[in-house]
Amino acid sequence: MTSINKPVALVTGGSSGIGLAIARRFRDLGMQVVLVGRRQGAVDAAVHELGGDVLGLTADVAKPEELDRLFAEVGDRFGRLDVLVPNAGGGEPAPLGQITEAQFDRQFSTNVKGVVFTVQSALPLMKPGGSIVVVGSTASIDPVPTLSIYGATKAAVRNLVRSWVSDLNGSGIRINIVSPGPTNTASLREAFGEHAEEGVALLTAKSPIGRIGEPEEIAEVAAFLASDAASYVNGIELFADGGASQA
Repeated sequence: MTSINKPVALVTGGSSGIGLAIARRFRDLGMQVVLVGRRQGAVDAAVHELGGDVLGLTADVAKPEELDRLFAEVGDRFGRLDVLVPNAGGGEPAPLGQITEAQFDRQFSTNVKGVVFTVQSALPLMKPGGSIVVVGSTASIDPVPTLSIYGATKAAVRNLVRSWVSDLNGSGIRINIVSPGPTNTASLREAFGEHAEEGVALLTAKSPIGRIGEPEEIAEVAAFLASDAASYVNGIELFADGGASQA
């Protein structure tokens, strides 16, 4: 069941972790949510978990032709898009000397190319009052060892958004970045592999508030930036990391 009278919000990488938490928060705020992921099974499971006004669609954000298909379907169903959250992304740890071309290409394709063409493909559906909230990372200013390429992709996204603020001048569409610090997700633990608990302990020790974040806390920040409460907030990178990047 879908409702065209509700604000329409689309979240990429929405089937798990931070993306799923953002989709849940938007649903709770009364939005019609379009949840996007690469794998049909994961998307179906997320939609089943959330219920309500949630539509699950599949697309690989690194493939512009799939994004064109995705937004054509959104346009056919709803005729507009009010909130866009380009969240899909990921990192592959590797120290200098062990970085492969394949790792480099995968991270830049999803984290940078994917953001560029997600935003560009969505724009024709967005009207004045629309909001784009890009999910970045504190790695844009404070990359941990072995995540230099991931950090570089997030720094690139920050610069893209700074330029796009000018490109969107006069459109009435706002664009901001929420940059989470270490967040308690399955992907974070998978990145540490068999040393997950040790890795989380190290991140916790670095945090001025003594813990890592929860996906729901990042979702609250994304919801604020997407809302009318942030109607005069445009072009910022808001760090949600408990102060860890400043420690």
